[in-house]
Amino acid sequence: MLTAFARAFKTPDLRKKLLFTLGIIVLYRLGAHVPVPGVNYKNVQICVDQAQTGGLFGLVNLFSGGALLQITIFALGIMPYITASIILQLLTVVIPRLEALKKEGQSGTAKITQYTRYLTVALAVLQGTGLVATARNGAIFQGCPVADQIVPDKSIFVTLTMVVTMTAGTAAVMWLGELVTDRGIGNGMSILMFISIAAGFPGALWAIKESGELANGWIEFGIVILVGFAMVGLVVFVEQAQRRIPVQYAKRMIGRKSYGGTSTYIPLKVNQAGVIPVIFASSLLYIPMLIVQFSGGGGNSGWGTWIQANFVDGKPIYIATYFLLIVFFAFFYVAISFNPEEVADNMKKYGGFIPGIRAGRPTAEYLSYVLNRITWPGSLYLGLIALVPTMALAGFGANQDFPFGGTSILIIVGVGLETVKQIESQLQQRNYEGFLR
Repeated sequence: MLTAFARAFKTPDLRKKLLFTLGIIVLYRLGAHVPVPGVNYKNVQICVDQAQTGGLFGLVNLFSGGALLQITIFALGIMPYITASIILQLLTVVIPRLEALKKEGQSGTAKITQYTRYLTVALAVLQGTGLVATARNGAIFQGCPVADQIVPDKSIFVTLTMVVTMTAGTAAVMWLGELVTDRGIGNGMSILMFISIAAGFPGALWAIKESGELANGWIEFGIVILVGFAMVGLVVFVEQAQRRIPVQYAKRMIGRKSYGGTSTYIPLKVNQAGVIPVIFASSLLYIPMLIVQFSGGGGNSGWGTWIQANFVDGKPIYIATYFLLIVFFAFFYVAISFNPEEVADNMKKYGGFIPGIRAGRPTAEYLSYVLNRITWPGSLYLGLIALVPTMALAGFGANQDFPFGGTSILIIVGVGLETVKQIESQLQQRNYEGFLR
């Protein structure tokens, strides 16, 4: 693998792409440390050292590489773009105009991409306003004595400046990601997401070592590393697993030429939904706590007290609800992202059929049956992986940013595999050996 990596740098085109990608990554990480105007950086650092964040704040902080809690110009990170992309993907199924654009090919995809950019900026304004309002009243850092002094000047001008700066930062992140996609290696947005999450790994691992008691924490550190390797192996195995549905195309004579007669397959992944069900479930599960927070902590009301007592990490009701939501969203997302009837119609149009299954409606029913069967183990796997940080919280006393589990490990492994495949394919085009032998 190291030899192949060296050969990648010896190839001029590939070296230029790799160096360009690395340069964008450096710019992105620098922006994640530049504070927003109007923020008291010293008070922020005091509160960050005492921070105990989870739920939606923890999720956004994960995707921003820790920039959210530092309240920097890239505080929102890539999250508005991810949200906009998911919303557009869901609306494509509902709105006929967007569905027609999707079927138009490259021009339609470019139009949808433009809509995604506009929606990203709008979401950045909303999320930036919410973050600034939360920072002003000190709710972003629970229990910090100087939380209400993070934004000393609470005038309208300073507030607007902070919101505009964060929105501009999100637009810059989106632009950097598109530059990597066009001129670098891999999908730019995925690469930036990968870097944001990977940036928190060393600190999270060292925190586990520092909080450990056996051999100055090295035993716990070693156990977590071993668990991490096992988790990566499991995620790689399941992410690569797929059910291949064989498809045969009938021969057709057009003039004197024969077309078709080939065999191929439809790859149905075990984890067809990817990491999206975990993001959906995490966001939805935090809504009750958010309502309690903005209603003044629930006051003396019974419902507020019940939510604060049960909807926290480690509680049985929280764990069960989280797991069930992930399973539900896995089936929901697969149902809207893969249309068996559309696939069956396209196969019938081009003379394709599954051996032993009639073309048309029987093919759609068969595809739907197989998809439901393989989505069950995929959804259960997602639920178990997502609960690893909660189990680590109970077992090791780790913080909620435990690196090997949940959203982080799924994204790290998924993006890593896709990027290595792209580099490998470009190496093989130049008659070199790839990464994987």
